[in-house]
Amino acid sequence: MLVYAPIAHMVWGPGGYLAGDGVLDFAGGTVVHINSGVAGLIAAILVGKRSGLGTENLAPHNLILTMVGGALLWVGWFGFNAGSALAAGGGAAIAMINTQIATAAAVVSWTVAEWIIRGKPSLLGAVSGAVAGLVAITPACGFVSVSGALIIGVIAGPVCYWGVSGLKKMFGYDDALDVFGVHGLGGILGALLTGVFAVSAIGGTGKSGLIDGNPAQVWLQIEGVLFTLAWSGVVSLVLLKLIDLTMGLRVSKETEVEGLDLALHGETIHD
Repeated sequence: MLVYAPIAHMVWGPGGYLAGDGVLDFAGGTVVHINSGVAGLIAAILVGKRSGLGTENLAPHNLILTMVGGALLWVGWFGFNAGSALAAGGGAAIAMINTQIATAAAVVSWTVAEWIIRGKPSLLGAVSGAVAGLVAITPACGFVSVSGALIIGVIAGPVCYWGVSGLKKMFGYDDALDVFGVHGLGGILGALLTGVFAVSAIGGTGKSGLIDGNPAQVWLQIEGVLFTLAWSGVVSLVLLKLIDLTMGLRVSKETEVEGLDLALHGETIHD
Protein backbone atom coordinates (compact mmCIF):
# COMPACT_ATOMS: atom_id res chain seq x y z
CA MET A 1 0.00 0.00 0.00
CA LEU A 2 2.89 2.36 0.71
CA VAL A 3 4.03 1.88 -2.89
CA TYR A 4 0.55 1.84 -4.42
CA ALA A 5 -1.09 4.94 -2.94
CA PRO A 6 1.26 7.65 -4.30
CA ILE A 7 1.15 6.18 -7.82
CA ALA A 8 -2.64 5.97 -7.68
CA HIS A 9 -2.83 9.63 -6.73
CA MET A 10 -0.38 10.63 -9.47
CA VAL A 11 -2.46 8.88 -12.16
CA TRP A 12 -6.01 9.31 -10.87
CA GLY A 13 -5.98 11.99 -8.20
CA PRO A 14 -6.72 15.68 -8.71
CA GLY A 15 -3.45 17.48 -9.25
CA GLY A 16 -1.61 14.21 -9.83
CA TYR A 17 1.66 14.57 -11.73
CA LEU A 18 0.96 11.88 -14.36
CA ALA A 19 -2.73 12.76 -14.59
CA GLY A 20 -1.80 16.37 -15.26
CA ASP A 21 0.46 15.28 -18.09
CA GLY A 22 -2.36 13.24 -19.64
CA VAL A 23 -1.21 9.67 -18.93
CA LEU A 24 -4.12 7.26 -19.52
CA ASP A 25 -4.84 4.39 -17.14
CA PHE A 26 -8.52 3.50 -16.99
CA ALA A 27 -8.53 0.80 -14.31
CA GLY A 28 -5.01 0.34 -12.96
CA GLY A 29 -2.59 -1.17 -15.47
CA THR A 30 0.06 1.29 -14.30
CA VAL A 31 -1.20 1.91 -10.79
CA VAL A 32 -1.71 -1.75 -9.90
CA HIS A 33 0.06 -4.09 -12.29
CA ILE A 34 3.33 -2.38 -13.25
CA ASN A 35 3.60 -1.27 -9.66
CA SER A 36 3.07 -4.76 -8.21
CA GLY A 37 5.12 -6.43 -10.93
CA VAL A 38 8.21 -4.37 -10.15
CA ALA A 39 7.72 -4.77 -6.39
CA GLY A 40 7.43 -8.53 -6.89
CA LEU A 41 10.59 -8.62 -9.01
CA ILE A 42 12.62 -6.71 -6.42
CA ALA A 43 11.29 -8.99 -3.68
CA ALA A 44 12.10 -12.14 -5.67
CA ILE A 45 15.67 -10.97 -6.22
CA LEU A 46 16.26 -9.98 -2.59
CA VAL A 47 14.59 -13.04 -1.04
CA GLY A 48 16.49 -15.35 -3.37
CA LYS A 49 15.68 -18.65 -5.01
CA ARG A 50 13.55 -21.36 -3.43
CA SER A 51 15.30 -24.38 -1.97
CA GLY A 52 15.25 -27.20 -4.49
CA LEU A 53 14.75 -25.01 -7.54
CA GLY A 54 16.12 -26.86 -10.55
CA THR A 55 16.48 -30.16 -8.69
CA GLU A 56 12.96 -30.80 -7.36
CA ASN A 57 9.49 -30.66 -8.89
CA LEU A 58 8.06 -27.29 -7.83
CA ALA A 59 5.13 -27.24 -10.25
CA PRO A 60 1.69 -26.13 -8.97
CA HIS A 61 0.30 -28.93 -6.82
CA ASN A 62 -3.34 -28.73 -7.96
CA LEU A 63 -4.34 -27.57 -11.44
CA ILE A 64 -8.02 -27.84 -10.55
CA LEU A 65 -7.56 -25.11 -7.94
CA THR A 66 -5.50 -23.14 -10.45
CA MET A 67 -8.39 -23.28 -12.92
CA VAL A 68 -10.93 -22.32 -10.26
CA GLY A 69 -8.77 -19.40 -9.18
CA GLY A 70 -8.32 -18.24 -12.76
CA ALA A 71 -12.06 -18.39 -13.38
CA LEU A 72 -12.75 -16.36 -10.24
CA LEU A 73 -10.21 -13.78 -11.36
CA TRP A 74 -11.77 -13.53 -14.82
CA VAL A 75 -15.24 -12.90 -13.38
CA GLY A 76 -14.01 -10.62 -10.62
CA TRP A 77 -11.97 -8.51 -13.03
CA PHE A 78 -15.16 -7.06 -14.50
CA GLY A 79 -15.74 -5.42 -11.13
CA PHE A 80 -12.80 -3.09 -11.23
CA ASN A 81 -12.48 -2.71 -15.02
CA ALA A 82 -16.13 -1.94 -15.72
CA GLY A 83 -16.55 -0.55 -12.21
CA SER A 84 -13.86 2.04 -12.87
CA ALA A 85 -16.39 3.83 -15.10
CA LEU A 86 -18.13 4.71 -11.79
CA ALA A 87 -21.55 4.46 -13.45
CA ALA A 88 -23.72 1.80 -15.12
CA GLY A 89 -23.53 3.34 -18.58
CA GLY A 90 -21.76 3.12 -21.90
CA GLY A 91 -18.31 3.46 -20.37
CA ALA A 92 -18.84 0.44 -18.14
CA ALA A 93 -20.30 -1.55 -21.05
CA ILE A 94 -17.35 -1.00 -23.39
CA ALA A 95 -14.90 -1.71 -20.56
CA MET A 96 -16.66 -5.01 -19.86
CA ILE A 97 -16.77 -6.06 -23.52
CA ASN A 98 -13.12 -5.13 -24.07
CA THR A 99 -12.09 -7.06 -20.97
CA GLN A 100 -13.83 -10.21 -22.21
CA ILE A 101 -12.46 -9.94 -25.77
CA ALA A 102 -8.84 -9.22 -24.78
CA THR A 103 -8.78 -11.99 -22.18
CA ALA A 104 -10.16 -14.62 -24.54
CA ALA A 105 -7.70 -13.54 -27.25
CA ALA A 106 -4.76 -13.80 -24.84
CA VAL A 107 -5.78 -17.33 -23.81
CA VAL A 108 -5.64 -18.39 -27.45
CA SER A 109 -2.41 -16.56 -28.33
CA TRP A 110 -0.56 -17.79 -25.20
CA THR A 111 -1.70 -21.36 -25.85
CA VAL A 112 -0.63 -21.20 -29.49
CA ALA A 113 2.78 -19.73 -28.54
CA GLU A 114 3.29 -22.45 -25.92
CA TRP A 115 2.19 -25.12 -28.40
CA ILE A 116 4.67 -23.91 -31.01
CA ILE A 117 7.61 -23.48 -28.61
CA ARG A 118 7.08 -26.40 -26.18
CA GLY A 119 5.27 -28.72 -28.53
CA LYS A 120 2.20 -28.98 -26.29
CA PRO A 121 -0.39 -26.62 -24.80
CA SER A 122 -1.25 -26.70 -21.11
CA LEU A 123 -4.06 -25.74 -18.76
CA LEU A 124 -1.62 -23.75 -16.62
CA GLY A 125 -0.60 -21.84 -19.74
CA ALA A 126 -4.20 -21.11 -20.68
CA VAL A 127 -4.94 -19.73 -17.20
CA SER A 128 -1.75 -17.68 -17.28
CA GLY A 129 -2.77 -16.35 -20.69
CA ALA A 130 -6.12 -15.29 -19.28
CA VAL A 131 -4.43 -13.33 -16.49
CA ALA A 132 -2.05 -11.77 -19.04
CA GLY A 133 -4.99 -10.59 -21.13
CA LEU A 134 -6.82 -9.24 -18.08
CA VAL A 135 -3.74 -7.30 -17.02
CA ALA A 136 -2.95 -5.89 -20.46
CA ILE A 137 -6.47 -4.61 -21.14
CA THR A 138 -6.86 -3.02 -17.70
CA PRO A 139 -5.36 0.39 -18.55
CA ALA A 140 -7.03 0.48 -21.97
CA CYS A 141 -10.48 -1.01 -21.43
CA GLY A 142 -12.39 2.27 -21.32
CA PHE A 143 -10.41 4.00 -24.06
CA VAL A 144 -10.13 1.54 -26.97
CA SER A 145 -12.47 -0.07 -29.48
CA VAL A 146 -13.26 -3.79 -29.50
CA SER A 147 -10.79 -4.31 -32.34
CA GLY A 148 -8.11 -2.54 -30.30
CA ALA A 149 -8.88 -4.78 -27.33
CA LEU A 150 -8.61 -7.86 -29.55
CA ILE A 151 -5.16 -6.81 -30.78
CA ILE A 152 -3.98 -6.02 -27.25
CA GLY A 153 -5.04 -9.50 -26.10
CA VAL A 154 -3.41 -11.25 -29.05
CA ILE A 155 -0.11 -9.46 -28.37
CA ALA A 156 -0.25 -9.93 -24.58
CA GLY A 157 -0.31 -13.73 -24.75
CA PRO A 158 3.06 -14.40 -26.41
CA VAL A 159 4.76 -11.37 -24.81
CA CYS A 160 3.88 -12.52 -21.29
CA TYR A 161 4.67 -16.13 -22.20
CA TRP A 162 8.17 -14.93 -23.12
CA GLY A 163 8.27 -13.03 -19.83
CA VAL A 164 7.70 -16.17 -17.75
CA SER A 165 9.96 -18.41 -19.83
CA GLY A 166 12.65 -16.51 -21.73
CA LEU A 167 13.10 -13.35 -19.66
CA LYS A 168 13.11 -15.11 -16.30
CA LYS A 169 15.60 -17.68 -17.54
CA MET A 170 17.75 -14.96 -19.10
CA PHE A 171 18.24 -13.10 -15.81
CA GLY A 172 18.03 -16.08 -13.47
CA TYR A 173 15.64 -14.72 -10.83
CA ASP A 174 13.08 -16.99 -9.15
CA ASP A 175 9.69 -15.34 -9.54
CA ALA A 176 7.59 -18.26 -8.31
CA LEU A 177 4.22 -16.81 -9.32
CA ASP A 178 5.53 -14.96 -12.40
CA VAL A 179 4.36 -11.64 -11.04
CA PHE A 180 6.74 -9.63 -13.18
CA GLY A 181 6.39 -11.79 -16.29
CA VAL A 182 2.58 -11.51 -16.30
CA HIS A 183 1.64 -8.44 -14.27
CA GLY A 184 4.76 -6.35 -14.85
CA LEU A 185 5.20 -7.02 -18.57
CA GLY A 186 1.45 -7.20 -19.16
CA GLY A 187 0.95 -3.87 -17.44
CA ILE A 188 3.77 -2.24 -19.40
CA LEU A 189 2.44 -3.62 -22.67
CA GLY A 190 -1.12 -2.53 -21.90
CA ALA A 191 -0.04 0.95 -20.87
CA LEU A 192 1.97 1.45 -24.06
CA LEU A 193 -0.72 0.03 -26.34
CA THR A 194 -3.29 2.31 -24.70
CA GLY A 195 -1.29 5.13 -26.25
CA VAL A 196 -1.61 3.42 -29.61
CA PHE A 197 -5.26 2.32 -29.68
CA ALA A 198 -7.13 4.90 -27.56
CA VAL A 199 -9.87 6.67 -29.52
CA SER A 200 -11.69 9.81 -28.44
CA ALA A 201 -15.03 8.44 -29.69
CA ILE A 202 -14.89 5.97 -26.79
CA GLY A 203 -12.72 7.58 -24.13
CA GLY A 204 -13.87 11.13 -24.67
CA THR A 205 -12.16 14.36 -25.64
CA GLY A 206 -8.43 14.28 -25.04
CA LYS A 207 -8.38 10.48 -24.79
CA SER A 208 -6.96 9.61 -28.19
CA GLY A 209 -3.85 7.72 -29.23
CA LEU A 210 -1.67 7.03 -32.24
CA ILE A 211 -4.35 5.51 -34.48
CA ASP A 212 -6.65 8.43 -33.68
CA GLY A 213 -4.10 11.04 -34.78
CA ASN A 214 -2.32 11.68 -31.47
CA PRO A 215 1.14 10.04 -31.55
CA ALA A 216 2.24 12.16 -28.58
CA GLN A 217 0.10 9.95 -26.35
CA VAL A 218 2.54 7.08 -26.85
CA TRP A 219 5.32 9.15 -25.29
CA LEU A 220 3.06 10.14 -22.39
CA GLN A 221 2.40 6.45 -21.75
CA ILE A 222 6.14 5.73 -21.87
CA GLU A 223 6.66 8.51 -19.33
CA GLY A 224 4.06 6.96 -17.03
CA VAL A 225 5.64 3.51 -17.34
CA LEU A 226 9.17 4.76 -16.65
CA PHE A 227 8.07 6.84 -13.68
CA THR A 228 6.20 3.89 -12.16
CA LEU A 229 9.12 1.53 -12.71
CA ALA A 230 11.48 3.94 -10.98
CA TRP A 231 9.15 4.81 -8.10
CA SER A 232 8.06 1.27 -7.33
CA GLY A 233 11.57 -0.14 -7.75
CA VAL A 234 13.24 2.35 -5.42
CA VAL A 235 10.54 2.36 -2.73
CA SER A 236 10.26 -1.45 -2.78
CA LEU A 237 14.03 -1.80 -2.46
CA VAL A 238 14.15 0.56 0.53
CA LEU A 239 11.21 -1.11 2.31
CA LEU A 240 12.52 -4.63 1.72
CA LYS A 241 15.99 -3.68 2.94
CA LEU A 242 14.46 -2.23 6.12
CA ILE A 243 12.51 -5.45 6.68
CA ASP A 244 15.64 -7.50 6.05
CA LEU A 245 17.63 -5.47 8.60
CA THR A 246 14.94 -5.71 11.29
CA MET A 247 13.09 -9.05 11.09
CA GLY A 248 14.61 -10.71 8.03
CA LEU A 249 13.08 -11.55 4.66
CA ARG A 250 13.42 -15.30 4.67
CA VAL A 251 12.58 -18.18 6.98
CA SER A 252 15.09 -20.90 7.78
CA LYS A 253 15.64 -23.71 5.29
CA GLU A 254 14.05 -26.18 7.70
CA THR A 255 10.88 -24.07 7.92
CA GLU A 256 10.80 -23.67 4.15
CA VAL A 257 11.09 -27.42 3.60
CA GLU A 258 8.45 -28.21 6.22
CA GLY A 259 6.10 -25.65 4.72
CA LEU A 260 5.18 -22.23 6.06
CA ASP A 261 1.52 -23.11 6.65
CA LEU A 262 2.49 -25.94 8.97
CA ALA A 263 5.54 -24.30 10.56
CA LEU A 264 4.03 -20.86 11.17
CA HIS A 265 0.33 -21.62 11.53
CA GLY A 266 0.17 -25.25 12.57
CA GLU A 267 -2.08 -26.29 9.72
CA THR A 268 -1.86 -27.55 6.16
CA ILE A 269 -4.03 -28.88 3.34
CA HIS A 270 -3.53 -32.42 2.07
CA ASP A 271 -4.63 -33.58 -1.37
